[in-house]
Amino acid sequence: MFALALNEDVELRALDPWRAEEFLAHLDRARDHISPWVAPSFVATDLPSARAVLQRYADRWAADAGGIWGLWWRGTLVGGVMFVSFDVTVGLCEVGCWVEPAAQGQGFVAPAIRRVVDWAVRERGIHRVEWRTNAANVRSIALARRLGLRHDGTLRQVYPGLDGRVDLEIWSVLADEWRAASAPPPTVH
Repeated sequence: MFALALNEDVELRALDPWRAEEFLAHLDRARDHISPWVAPSFVATDLPSARAVLQRYADRWAADAGGIWGLWWRGTLVGGVMFVSFDVTVGLCEVGCWVEPAAQGQGFVAPAIRRVVDWAVRERGIHRVEWRTNAANVRSIALARRLGLRHDGTLRQVYPGLDGRVDLEIWSVLADEWRAASAPPPTVH
């Protein structure tokens, strides 16, 4: 099985459909925490819907149009990262993430996002990486800033929410900006 260690306690692994039971148990712990910020279709409520969410991402991966990876902290699935969309022909992808409350603030989501964005830019030739978030999601906006993304603008009242229509912030980084920011410092002799 493939696992990419982010540190001694955290692994990034493919979140395949056969992990639906584990994914559902994780969503049961995360549901209230993430429901205001993610699409309702993501927050599965039973085993068939959990399997369907993971199958949609497996199908996107097979079509080179997206993907999903889980974050295991000390052996427990606590969140993940994803390509919501991925289009090599256009050179554009959208990246996202989620975590359950116990994993918030532990410092491993940003490294996971950096890994998948770096792969998209360096290996797949993605030119523009987008981050789309509810304008009220201060944690997501803070993470976009920490990752070095720029705020492109706000789409006003894009979709209905619990408290009225929701504004959507668009953040992005271009491939040249990403490579420059993640380049190792020059060696001094």
